[in-house]
Amino acid sequence: MGVTVAGYLMVRTDQGPVSGAAFAAAALPGTRAMAVLEQQREQMIVLATATHTMHVVGAPKLASRASATAGSTGGGGTAATGGGGGGGGIVSGPPPNPGTAQSIAYNMMSSFGFDPKTEFPCLDNIWSRESGWNYQAENASGAFGIPQALPGSKMASAGADWQTNPATQIKWGLGYIKSIYGTPCDAWSFWQAHGYY
Repeated sequence: MGVTVAGYLMVRTDQGPVSGAAFAAAALPGTRAMAVLEQQREQMIVLATATHTMHVVGAPKLASRASATAGSTGGGGTAATGGGGGGGGIVSGPPPNPGTAQSIAYNMMSSFGFDPKTEFPCLDNIWSRESGWNYQAENASGAFGIPQALPGSKMASAGADWQTNPATQIKWGLGYIKSIYGTPCDAWSFWQAHGYY
């Protein structure tokens, strides 16, 4: 039965404290400990080199609201054409995870005439900021639920279970967005300009 003992030493030199890993490894030539220490040293060199060689080569270009509207069938309301702030672009992504409030909204959007592939990212931007998709979210002003209806009891028009059912809140919220803004992306443009919708 063999036993390998390794230690870690700190050696003081004229330049201050220095890691004694190399010193300790040199003291144990041909041992497993030396091989492990050498492997860790090489890994640290690779990581240090990698951190100094990473460069940002660019940022993704987002579609403008105008180009997304032009490619869709009609669209409602006035599309915001603002420049400057960024974040107003539309990025199509995969559907949300099944069983989530986001998935309920994604699947419900087409019944309101919204293309979920282009409109869901805008809806997600709004409701992530308003409530974090929490059906129990409530703020100091009394706004309630995923869409932050004010007062929350407005959502009773979508169902008696408005306080406990994310689907009822989402149904009300999508109807509200359609009646006031036309589309979730138009509501998102308004939200960006005003901090609420």
